[in-house]
Amino acid sequence: MEQIIKVVDLYKTFFLGEIQVEVLKNINLSINKGEFITIMGPSGSGKSTLLYLMGGLDNPTDGKILVNGSDISILSDKDQSVMRRRIIGFVFQFYNLVPNLTVEENIMLPVLLDGRQIKEYQEKLDEILDIVELSNRKTHTPRELSGGQQQRVAIARALINDPDIILADEPTGNLDSKTSEEVMNLLQQINRVKGKTIVQVSHSLEAARYGNRIINVKDGRVWE
Repeated sequence: MEQIIKVVDLYKTFFLGEIQVEVLKNINLSINKGEFITIMGPSGSGKSTLLYLMGGLDNPTDGKILVNGSDISILSDKDQSVMRRRIIGFVFQFYNLVPNLTVEENIMLPVLLDGRQIKEYQEKLDEILDIVELSNRKTHTPRELSGGQQQRVAIARALINDPDIILADEPTGNLDSKTSEEVMNLLQQINRVKGKTIVQVSHSLEAARYGNRIINVKDGRVWE
């Protein structure tokens, strides 16, 4: 199968004053195109740090991460920003929506940031709103939506630029069990029907069952 993410000899160290904290230690792993991966581990294990490094939200202390064959840590800030807008979509536990923007405007933010014309994306927006079942809510603001609906807006926003990869950090961590199931069914549909590679961080074995492989992280190391 075609590799889409490859992590090679990855280390990440944080410095708290004079204290050195080694969060990730010699991580090596590969993710194939079209996989639905769950990264699991106890709090403080480094799983979210690993996800953020894969998305170029932070740089490794040592080692490299290849996305579509390119080492993202040596990209310029501008090229990293382009990659995050066009190749990778992000879904966060607390949605990260702009409160005073409508559903439609929140979804279109990556298009605006990429300097593209919104009118060229109207058909795609309608398709995505239909997929996330929010066509009748596009003029609502986040405060008028439930938690599950807000997370579906976040997923729609992650999809609007048609990325190859979706990275999701605890996408159901702030939701009740019924809503969590709905969100996971949606992510599974996007993976299977759209062929998107999904990597999620989760504490939940129930959420992990929607994917096809689990990567366990403990004490900064991978146990697959």
